[in-house]
This record gives sequence, structure tokens and C-alpha cells, in this order.
Amino acid sequence: MFSITVRDHIMIAHSFHGEVFGPAQRLHGATFLVDATFRREQLDEDGIVVDIGLATRELRTVTAELNYRNLDDEPEFAGVNTSTEFLAKVVADRLAERIAKGALGEGAKGLAGITVTLHESHIAWASYERGL
Repeated sequence: MFSITVRDHIMIAHSFHGEVFGPAQRLHGATFLVDATFRREQLDEDGIVVDIGLATRELRTVTAELNYRNLDDEPEFAGVNTSTEFLAKVVADRLAERIAKGALGEGAKGLAGITVTLHESHIAWASYERGL
């Protein structure tokens, strides 16, 4: 399996519900490095997984929708713990929607899957992997 990874970052505010989260139940900020890895079994006719420039642009488009937001104020996240794992899925699903609409061009039709990893720090991160 071949892959390429592009990176961006987001800065968000949110809070959690549940004793397991301890002090994170209060409103707090988080900065995440966001890696999106695109996979395919065979390289396309240009010898690439997908255009890195387009992949970078689309990841930035998706992260811009979350960046500098208090996720507690976003109606789509009402009542949801916007954990690192949850947000990795949100980014992956939004990228998958954009890929399905052709945002990464014809070559992206051969993509097998995508993995999005959100790095909370240099020692902790979470990922979500899905097929395309």
C-alpha cells in the first residue's frame, strides 16, 4: 500500500461532560497537529498517490471549518464530547465527502482509504481510519 501524508493544525476550545474528564470538563483550549494520510494499492498514471498540493488544500479547507472555534457553540456538536478521537473522525469524514465530490481530481478515484491523526502533544495522539 502506498501513502502520502499532509499536515495542518487547528486551535479549538471545548469542554467535556463526564467525571472521566476531570478538569477538562471546564472550558479549555487545545491545539492539534492534523495529519491526513491517503492510501492506495497502486500509484496512478502519474506515478503518485494523489496530488500533494490538492490534498494540502483540501485538508486546510476542512480544518478551517474548525479552527478558532469554541466547539461547544457549534450546533452540530451539541451534547457531544468532541474528544480527539471524535474530531479525527469528523476531519476524515469531511475529507472523504470532498474526495467523493472530486476535490482531489480524477486520480483520487483510486484511493483506498484515509487516516486522520490528531496530535494532542508530542506524547499523545488519536487516529481514525476509513475506507473510501
